[in-house]
Amino acid sequence: MTGWQTLLYKEVLRFWKVGFQTVAAPVLTAVMYMLIFGHVLQDHVKIYDTVSYTAFLVPGLVMMSVLQNSFANSSSSLIQSKITGNLVFVLLAPLSHWHWFAAYVGGAVTRGLAVGVGVFVVTVLFGRPAFVAPVWIIVFAVLGASMLGAMGIIAGLWAEKFDQMAAFQNFVIMPMTFLSGVFYSIHSLPPFWQQVSHLNPFFYMIDGFRYGFFGVSDVSPWLSLGIVGTAFLVVSAIAINLLRIGYKIRS
Repeated sequence: MTGWQTLLYKEVLRFWKVGFQTVAAPVLTAVMYMLIFGHVLQDHVKIYDTVSYTAFLVPGLVMMSVLQNSFANSSSSLIQSKITGNLVFVLLAPLSHWHWFAAYVGGAVTRGLAVGVGVFVVTVLFGRPAFVAPVWIIVFAVLGASMLGAMGIIAGLWAEKFDQMAAFQNFVIMPMTFLSGVFYSIHSLPPFWQQVSHLNPFFYMIDGFRYGFFGVSDVSPWLSLGIVGTAFLVVSAIAINLLRIGYKIRS
């Protein structure tokens, strides 16, 4: 195995060894959302004419789980390694910043997709979405997980203690996720909040992902792909540059 593959293996093994916490727990959380929102709003909310509200929830919950857990994997790995001091062993290895990026993002994507599959398998029992365009499902799932993995690298490098990491997740990741249309269509919002939602790249990830299931969405999937792809490139460029200069890990 080459260096980056070994680091990737370590990242996957790190979350898989505690899979009950890192995979099973997020699946249970998504099921709770499905039970509560699906039961309460099933007969009161209609998003698309041919799609039940419960089925509408499934892609949103899957993508939300993918994004949150991709971010959690790379960010928690870096902050734990920095605080415990074992990051020095990775620094001693002959790995470039590109190797670091590939390994940490790869581990984040693996965990995000593993949780996403688990959430889908369980929540699909409540509502059965179609697979109108499966290629879009795969593209947005991988692209979204990669972007949040890169964002997790930025957060993990920036944070120096766990409460800073918690603040980043609670005040940045969680609001952007919940305000992205997981539980509703943005067309049900007042005009001002619709405009605000269009500034949120998480909205385009979830909307494009949902298009792959139903063939309908709030905006064009090509527009969503362009915005998400651009956001991924920008976030990745920042993360790679921080790794290159050794931001807060070489001092």
